[in-house]
Amino acid sequence: MAKNTWKIIEGSICAPLGFKTGSVFCDVKTLGTGKGSNKGKKRDLAVIVSSKPASVAGMFTTNQIVAAPVTLSIPRANKAQAQAIVVNSGNANACTGTQGWNDAMEMAELTAENLDIKNPEDVLVCSTGRIGINIPMDNVRLGIAKACKNLGQSKTAANHTSKAILTSDTCPKEISIELTLSGKKVRIGGITKGAGMIHPGMSPTGERPASTPLHATMLCFITTDCKIDPKIWKQAIKEAVSSSFNKISVDGDMSTNDSVIGLANGMAANTKITSLKGKTGSSLLNGLKFVCLELAKMIVRDGEGVTKLIKLNIQGAQSDKQADSAARAVANSELVKTSWFGEDPNWGRIAHAIGYSDAIVDINKLDIGYSKLGARKISYAIKAGTPTKTSLDTLRKICKLKEFEIHCNLNMGNGTSEFYTSDLSEEYVDFNKGE
Repeated sequence: MAKNTWKIIEGSICAPLGFKTGSVFCDVKTLGTGKGSNKGKKRDLAVIVSSKPASVAGMFTTNQIVAAPVTLSIPRANKAQAQAIVVNSGNANACTGTQGWNDAMEMAELTAENLDIKNPEDVLVCSTGRIGINIPMDNVRLGIAKACKNLGQSKTAANHTSKAILTSDTCPKEISIELTLSGKKVRIGGITKGAGMIHPGMSPTGERPASTPLHATMLCFITTDCKIDPKIWKQAIKEAVSSSFNKISVDGDMSTNDSVIGLANGMAANTKITSLKGKTGSSLLNGLKFVCLELAKMIVRDGEGVTKLIKLNIQGAQSDKQADSAARAVANSELVKTSWFGEDPNWGRIAHAIGYSDAIVDINKLDIGYSKLGARKISYAIKAGTPTKTSLDTLRKICKLKEFEIHCNLNMGNGTSEFYTSDLSEEYVDFNKGE
C-alpha cells in the first residue's frame, strides 16, 4: 500500500458530508437473541441515510443459507444508487421463510416512508443475531419511526449507531479518515460489528468465488462524500473487502448475514473519480482499504474469547491462491490456535497445517519465523525445513505478546497472502456451548 495520504478524524459514518444516523432500543434483543446479545435495554435498531441518492456498493455472504435481508439487499446494492440502510441487531431474520422475506421488505418500506424516500428499493436492510426466530415487527415498526425522527450528524449519533449493531461484541468499532482529492477534502467513515461466526467470504452477488472456502455475523457500513462513478465505487469496495474482511478469521465459521454496504454521495465535490488507476483513484482506494482493514482487525481483536491477534505473512507460494490456502489452514487450525493461547511457539503445528492446505509445499524449502507486529527483525524457528539455533525462550517471548506475526516462506514461487486471525481459548468454548 502506498504512503498514507490521509489523517484519522472523528465522526465515523457521520464524518462525511450529508450523512445522518439515528438509533434506538426497541426490544429486539430481548426476544430470542440468546447468550451474549441479551444485554438489557441497549440500542438494537439504526438507520443510516444520505441527504441525496448515493453510489452504492455491497459485498455479501457466500453461505448457501442466506438471510432474507441479504437476499433483499443484493440486487439493490447492484443498482447504481441507494440512499439509506436500516439495520437491527438481536435477530438475524434467517431461516424464517416467507414471513422473514415479508418482514425485510416491510422494514425497507417503512424506512423509505419515514424518510420521504420515494422508492423503497433505495433502502437496504441488514440484520444480525439469532437464526430461526421471526423478527418482532411490532417493535421494529415503532423503532424505525423513532430512529428516523431522531437523526443526527454528530460523532455521538454515529457512536450510538455503532453500538446499536452489536451482538456478542464487547465494544463498538468505528473509524473515519480525511484525505484530499483534486483539491477537495474527502472523508470516509465506517462502523462494523462482529466477534463470533467470523470467517467472511463475501462477493457482490453472494455467489461463491472459486477461491472462497466453505465456512456472530460481521456487518460493515461505509460512508463517503467522495464523488465517484457507481461502477468504480463497486470495484473499490470489492477490492477493499477482498484485502480486509475476506482476510480475517476468528473461528472459521461463515455467517448467513455477512454484509458490507458502502454509500458515496459525492457531496465533497471533488473531480469525479472514473478510474482507480490514476493518482486520485488510487489515493481513494488506498484510504478505503485502510478503513476496511482497520475495522477488520478490530473484529479479530474483539473476537469471542480472543486474547491475541496474529498476522500471518505467507510468501513464496506458487500462486497467491495457494498462499491464501496456506494462510487459511494455519488461521483455522484448532491445534495452532490453542498453542497461541498457551503462548507456546509450536511451529510444528504451523508446518503441518500448511502441509494439508492446497499449497504445494516442500519441507526442505520451508521457513517459519516469529516477530513483533510490524517489526523488521524475524526470529526463525526453521529455515529450509531445519530447526535453527533460535532459543525456545526467544520464540516464547514473542508468543506472549498480545499481537505478533508469523512469517512462512514456502520458497516455491512468488505467491503471497496476508491474513489476520486469533487464538482459541476456553472462554470461546464456554461462551458458545449454550445455556
